[in-house]
Amino acid sequence: MTLLIMAAGMGSRFGGLKQIEPVGPNGEFIIDYSIYDAIKAGFTKVVFIIKEENYNDFVETIGKRIEGKIEVEYVFQKMEDVPNGVEIPKDRIKPWGTAQALYAAKNVIDGPFAVISADDFYGREPYTLLIDSLNKGEFSAIGYKIGNTLTNVGSVKRGVCFSKDDYLTNIIESKVKFENGKIIGEPLSGGELYEMDSSQSVSMLMFGLQPSLFEYIKEDMPKYFEKHADNLTTCEYLLPEVLGDMLSKNLIKIKLIPTHAVWKGVTYREDLEELKKYINEEIENGVYPEKLYS
Repeated sequence: MTLLIMAAGMGSRFGGLKQIEPVGPNGEFIIDYSIYDAIKAGFTKVVFIIKEENYNDFVETIGKRIEGKIEVEYVFQKMEDVPNGVEIPKDRIKPWGTAQALYAAKNVIDGPFAVISADDFYGREPYTLLIDSLNKGEFSAIGYKIGNTLTNVGSVKRGVCFSKDDYLTNIIESKVKFENGKIIGEPLSGGELYEMDSSQSVSMLMFGLQPSLFEYIKEDMPKYFEKHADNLTTCEYLLPEVLGDMLSKNLIKIKLIPTHAVWKGVTYREDLEELKKYINEEIENGVYPEKLYS
């Protein structure tokens, strides 16, 4: 069972891999805790999607920690990996988003797999839930209670999930913030503001996927670039939007799996200390050893 980790953007906020600040007491990064939890849940292989220029730093800072603990593959997200005929603008400065990144792993994944972001702390429970879902051959999305994902510092982006009979019907990518004691969402694609309660399910880019997705992306990506020919400087080919398209065409069903886990990230500098505090509490509660990889 494979865990695919989106890490091509890792380090961009802090200026490179070596400058990423640790969150654990012995220099552990968020990604170390994700891999530890995945191994505990039963994942047997991890695939890192990274920038090629970060390969040596990545292996030295992260790869060596998990050698011998789980099978490891590395793949590179490259801006040049686009359909034939697409002319990349000279002022394009980053790759094309999470769906294009995922497609880079097509040759090293031949079975069910989960995908997560390297920048997010997901908690232990969701990995176990994903293993069960993947063994059933399902597409699935882990649904966090939005109240377990927000920061008091400012607004955040969330994939707000809507479902019927435990299956996703739609994901609305939204800007979310506290306002006058209420949780308010603003669709990124435009539209009216809407209010949510703290139990509203949101996706934090944690999905259980099947390899048939690669075939869909192979066919869909040329259409995407043709559609966005006038916006190639800033457009992004995103995994949630691809899954949403497949849903709208009735090509798949996506099980929405709720979790009580607390999600943590570092959207803002102030979030970092909160995450460190939470991990120390988990260590005190026996969830993690003080030294993650001994």
